[in-house]
Amino acid sequence: MSLRPKKHSLTLRGHRTSVSLEDDFWNAFRKIAAQDGRAINELAAEIDETRGEDCGLASAIRLFVLHHLQSR
Repeated sequence: MSLRPKKHSLTLRGHRTSVSLEDDFWNAFRKIAAQDGRAINELAAEIDETRGEDCGLASAIRLFVLHHLQSR
C-alpha cells in the first residue's frame, strides 16, 4: 500500500474527472459508499455539490471520510 496519493477516475454528472487520494482514503470511501448502497460516483457528486469553493474535491472526500469515521 502506498502512502502517496494515486489518481482515480470518477464521473460526476456525466463528466469525467480525476481525484488523487491515498489508498487508505480511497478504500474507506469505497467502503462507505458500499455500506450506503450507493455508487462511488453518486456519492462523489453529492460531495462535489456541497463543498465550498475553497476546498478541492480530493480534500472534500478526505474530510467526508474523516467525519464519517468520527461519527461512528
